[in-house]
Amino acid sequence: MIVADKKREQIIDGAIKRFIHFGIGKTTMNDIAEDLSVSKPSLYYYFPDKKHLIIGVIERVFNDFFELIKKKYNPDLPIEEILFNAIDVRNTFFQKYYMLRITEGIPDLLNDEVIKGKLQTLKQTEKDFFSEIFSRARDKKEIEHDDCAHIAELYLESLMGLSTMCIMETGKDLFPDKKTINKMTMKQKNLTSIFVRGLRCAD
Repeated sequence: MIVADKKREQIIDGAIKRFIHFGIGKTTMNDIAEDLSVSKPSLYYYFPDKKHLIIGVIERVFNDFFELIKKKYNPDLPIEEILFNAIDVRNTFFQKYYMLRITEGIPDLLNDEVIKGKLQTLKQTEKDFFSEIFSRARDKKEIEHDDCAHIAELYLESLMGLSTMCIMETGKDLFPDKKTINKMTMKQKNLTSIFVRGLRCAD
């Protein structure tokens, strides 16, 4: 079982490298099999089609991201510092995996029910985690708000909105440089300070 899992992870590693370099749309299962010197039957044993391989890549990136987010999470820190640390992790992954451009690889990718369901599940996992962060801050009397799930959703969508603006300003065919990433990070942290300040007010 351990050997099988290792082979599966090697395939995902190979897919990530090729997706980043050539793009998802231009990459075939044959390309990945050739890169890794594995037989096509072996590749299809782990991933019956390209869609399931894309899901594997999405899961890998999210799980690595989420593992680091949790590792950096210290509930004893002030809420603002916790959120700042999370932003640093988010933007490290944003920069590292930007060229994957998952949604650009397949035109109808987000219309696929399996992939859409997986993305929604991962998004919910992140929202639940941030809801817990805000709940702990409320328990420590750092903020005042009853619906922590709602504020977690608003907060994450706000961060995503700023990321989208960064991409639009850069141009979708250009890789955001360090200056652009730093500018995005600063805006997200400024937003966080304003967001937390607002939550300190009673409803």
